[in-house]
Amino acid sequence: MIPLVRFRLSGYVRSHRIFQPLLGLLAVLSVLYATGVPAGGELPSYADSAGILMLVFAWAARGLLDNEPDEQRLIAITALGRRRELAAGLLAALFLTSLLALTALVFPLFAGFAETPGAADFAYGIGLHLLAVLAGTALGALTSRPVLASPAASAAVLIGGYMAILLLSSAGPWASVPVLDWMNAAHHNDLPERLAVIVASALAWSAAGLAGYAAVRRVRS
Repeated sequence: MIPLVRFRLSGYVRSHRIFQPLLGLLAVLSVLYATGVPAGGELPSYADSAGILMLVFAWAARGLLDNEPDEQRLIAITALGRRRELAAGLLAALFLTSLLALTALVFPLFAGFAETPGAADFAYGIGLHLLAVLAGTALGALTSRPVLASPAASAAVLIGGYMAILLLSSAGPWASVPVLDWMNAAHHNDLPERLAVIVASALAWSAAGLAGYAAVRRVRS
């Protein structure tokens, strides 16, 4: 299965589709850190970065899962079985989105923050970006070609799904992936008190999305 993960990652890079999420990532980071972040604003900046970049992570995961031709995916299913082929695709997508998240975490340390964030703020930043990686990968998988064959419909549902996540998250932490909730908590200095609910809600919705993708793939090649 690991060779298939490497094969899909290398194929995605060689196809040059990787430049689409990279450009999106650089655009978001440039806007977030163009004027610099004063001391004490590191955690709110990381929270905003994680929430906004969820869309970029979803776009990257969708592109990677769409990159392989249907015929080649059928060959992989025949060789490895449906479960291992599906797991290889999701692992490749998670690896890719994690690299993008790592870039978002490191970038402001050199070109954004006036002071290096403390260990606690940096740990919270890592955690929020991991939640965004999981949710973004789930959204990207649900809008990939095995689920939505039309590229236009796929792009529309991906963007619409992200907007729906933002709108529903304003209704409470359990209504959706709590993007706005973790942003507000970081800006109002009460993220530690609300973190358990935010993490539980984000993990639950991400798991539901990935389970939905797996369920569709059981009946579709």
